[in-house]
Amino acid sequence: MKRIGLVVPSSNVTVETEIPALLARHPERFSFHSSRMRMHQVSPEELRAMNAQRERCVDELADARVDALLYACLVALMAQGPGEHQRVEKEVRAQIDAVVLSSAGALVEGLQALGARRIALVTPYLRPLAEQVVAYLEAEGFAVVDWVALEVGDNAEVGCIPGDRVLGAARGLDLTGADALVISACVQMPSLDLVAPAEEEFGLPVLSAATAGAYALLRGLGLDPVLPGAGSLLAGAGRSAAPAPAPPTIGA
Repeated sequence: MKRIGLVVPSSNVTVETEIPALLARHPERFSFHSSRMRMHQVSPEELRAMNAQRERCVDELADARVDALLYACLVALMAQGPGEHQRVEKEVRAQIDAVVLSSAGALVEGLQALGARRIALVTPYLRPLAEQVVAYLEAEGFAVVDWVALEVGDNAEVGCIPGDRVLGAARGLDLTGADALVISACVQMPSLDLVAPAEEEFGLPVLSAATAGAYALLRGLGLDPVLPGAGSLLAGAGRSAAPAPAPPTIGA
C-alpha cells in the first residue's frame, strides 16, 4: 500500500474526496493522510499566510512516513510568481524523504504530457488571482486562448460550486484552436464528474487540477498512470506525447 500525504488549506474538502476517488480506480492500494494550513478567503494575504505554515505540515506528514506528498493548493503557488512550484518542491524535498509534488506543478506536467500548447481555463478565483494563474501558465510556455473567473472568494464556497455552473462557464469560452481545456484550475472546485462529459461535448482533451494531481502522483510513484473514466490524460494519452516548450529559467 502506498501512503499519500496531502497538504491542504483548512477550508478545502474537495481534493480529499476527488484524489482518493480517482486513485481507487487503480490496481495499487493507497491510504491518504492530510495536514492542514489555515485559510478561508482566497486572497493574496491569506495565501501568503497559509504558505508560511508549510513547514509544520510537511513535518507532520514526514512523521506518517508517506510515500508521496502533494502540496494541494494550485493558486497558493502560482500567485507567488513564475517558477514557484519548482522552488517549493525543491525546498520540501529537502525536508521529507518522499516523492514531492504540487498541484501547480502537476497541472503543468499534465498539460505537457498531452502535448498541449494552446489551452483554455475555468477558474473559481477573483479576477486578479485568475490573471496570475494565466500569467503563470504562459510563463511555462502555454498560450491561454481564453479563460474565465467565477469570482468566488470564499474558499468553502468554492467547494460548493455546482457542476452546471462550471460547464456553463466552459461553454462560454472560445475554444477555437485550443489543444486542451482545464475544466477546473483549482483542487477545491469540484470537477471529477465533469471531465468525461466535457471531453465528449467539446471534442478535445479535458483535465482538472484533480486529474492532473492523480496523474502526477502515479507517475511520481512509478505506477501506470491509467485510470478509467477520468479523461484523456489518464487514458494513456500522455505516455508518448511531446513535452510543451521549456519554461524560461527562473533564478540561478
